[in-house]
Amino acid sequence: MVLVLLSAAPPAVAEGDWEITPESERSLELGLEWLARNQGPEGNWESNDLGLVSMGVLAFLSAGHTPGRGKYGPNVERALSYVLKHAKPSGLLNIADPHRDMYNHGLSAFVLGQAHGITNDQSISPVLDRALKLIQNTQCRDGGWDYRAHAQQNGHDLSLAVMQAKALRSAVDSGLEVAPEVIDLAIKSVRDHYRTKSGKRGGEDPTLQEEPGQFTYDGGGNASLAMAACGVVCLQEFGQYDDWRIPKNLDVISREIDVLKLPGKNEGRVPWDAYTLYYVGQAVYQVGGEPWRKNYPKLRDFLVQGQFRDPNNLAQNGSWNAGQHVGGKPGQLYGTAVGCFILAMPNRYLPILQEGKIDSLKALRRGTSGK
Repeated sequence: MVLVLLSAAPPAVAEGDWEITPESERSLELGLEWLARNQGPEGNWESNDLGLVSMGVLAFLSAGHTPGRGKYGPNVERALSYVLKHAKPSGLLNIADPHRDMYNHGLSAFVLGQAHGITNDQSISPVLDRALKLIQNTQCRDGGWDYRAHAQQNGHDLSLAVMQAKALRSAVDSGLEVAPEVIDLAIKSVRDHYRTKSGKRGGEDPTLQEEPGQFTYDGGGNASLAMAACGVVCLQEFGQYDDWRIPKNLDVISREIDVLKLPGKNEGRVPWDAYTLYYVGQAVYQVGGEPWRKNYPKLRDFLVQGQFRDPNNLAQNGSWNAGQHVGGKPGQLYGTAVGCFILAMPNRYLPILQEGKIDSLKALRRGTSGK
């Protein structure tokens, strides 16, 4: 991977009070206060999952706080240092269970790419460079990835592919080159996870467009809201804006948001679970237009109302729970980081939330594949 320079677009401002409200700004600040107050001295919130620690970094970055600067600068710096310090010589960003290799690696590489794009911190560059090489070297022959950091014949599922897709896109946004054949093969793999209602899978058969369908966990019957969102995010990250699968999965996403009911106040709940919310929010943002304008206020207002609030309970006040997958303080870290990220998205501070930079990725692919 070669470091190249890209002109950084200035962050766009929020489009109006339908994106950001006084209540959502206060909710975001309370979430950041929880993250700062509950961060351990090593910067890791009692978690050795580098992906979760990186999510803490992402929350601060998305709200405009950078390492060593501003109100939460020291918190960002400690968390980022924890991730960088524990990167392995191979480039792997995981020190937890090896079964979580590519989960933690993909999340961390994505966030390091965003941090590099914002700060141009040269201490991040070599770690990020090795991390991207590892993603390329561990891609399976079908274009996906396994849980463990090794290449094999077939990748495991879409939940792994989306994390690597975001890391690769983040690299482009931050000025790093990515081999176009890696991107092309990944796109093919993502499309192979699409399944119609009658059971037809992936591929480019035009009859697939004639009936409802959505992205699934493994290309089989394991359909979920999270996988519908993951598929949309993958295609958007790789510049496939006109793919016919995107509106079909947006239909799935919009239907689920339409029936979302506000939680009881101060329950510490996020919509569905933190993992699903993380990708649903990005899917509707990246598509933009009416899907974003229609759906985002519902996600925002759910978070504002569901946030745990009790000034007398500093261990909880301002937090959200992950809902599934992760418990304890790491679960609070995950839920709160995702909640803050979703509320901060309209600020558009992150490179991944700015327009224009994807053109370099599209040009790279055209130059080698004719697409």
